[in-house]
Amino acid sequence: MTDTDERVAYHNGAIVPESKVLVPFRDSGFLYGYAAFDTERTFRHRLFKLEEHLERFYRSLSYLRLESGMSPDEMASLTEEVVERNLALLDEGDDYWVTQRVSAGLRGAERPTVIIECVPLPFAERAPLFRDGAQVVVPSVRRTAPEAQSPRAKTHNYLNLILAELEVKAASPDAWAILLDANGNLCEGLGSNLFLVSGDTLLTPQERYVLPGVSRDTVIELARDKGLTVEEKDIDLFDAYAADEAFLTSTSLCICPVQSVNGRSLRSGAVPGPVTRLLSEAYAELLDFDFVSQYLAHL
Repeated sequence: MTDTDERVAYHNGAIVPESKVLVPFRDSGFLYGYAAFDTERTFRHRLFKLEEHLERFYRSLSYLRLESGMSPDEMASLTEEVVERNLALLDEGDDYWVTQRVSAGLRGAERPTVIIECVPLPFAERAPLFRDGAQVVVPSVRRTAPEAQSPRAKTHNYLNLILAELEVKAASPDAWAILLDANGNLCEGLGSNLFLVSGDTLLTPQERYVLPGVSRDTVIELARDKGLTVEEKDIDLFDAYAADEAFLTSTSLCICPVQSVNGRSLRSGAVPGPVTRLLSEAYAELLDFDFVSQYLAHL
């Protein structure tokens, strides 16, 4: 456990106070966004699906031709240690975002920059999403095409998604940006995947055009277990406007209901709709933890 009021993080071979984690301004991750990361969260202070997140992380590293200098098992062990040493600073009802980061380091050097860190989840900020539903707005900014850079790699270069967020929030501060891909189909947002509900069928964009979230995969499994049909396909704004329900998935939110798309309410009129509620309850059962109530408690 840490014996101060400062969190600790792993940085290039040692676990140190966060204030000691200093990255040179010539680090490739800062200069060029040449870095990858992945993020898990805890539930009741315990990490969820760490192995799956690290599998995705190492795929991102491979895509970027980056080496972490350690095995996934070593990365997992260090991640668990960082969380454990920071638990004394976490309130009982709160949880952590936990992130691994690897950059190419300084140009010409053979040593990467490796960081493992955690930060409390922003429950109070995001709690209204579970009461009211997310207001999805589609910006003019399109998602980077896979022919240019694969969105399946989780990299430090988030400028495309940030520009979309800035555009949407300038007009509607509480809205959540979901981009179109280069072909005009609905794609993803900053850290979130999209699902539409039509009858007993879930529609979600093809994996080629999005970062395939671990929560996204979890929901697909849960939906099929519940007898729902899941189709990964091109979906456009017509599909969204005609959908009965919609929801977002992400590591932090798990499943978050959508209230509207471009100002149009979903057809079910309920937040959450019945299928979204069914899947949220199944997700909570899998966790043995009511994540919705955890958010609502911070209103």
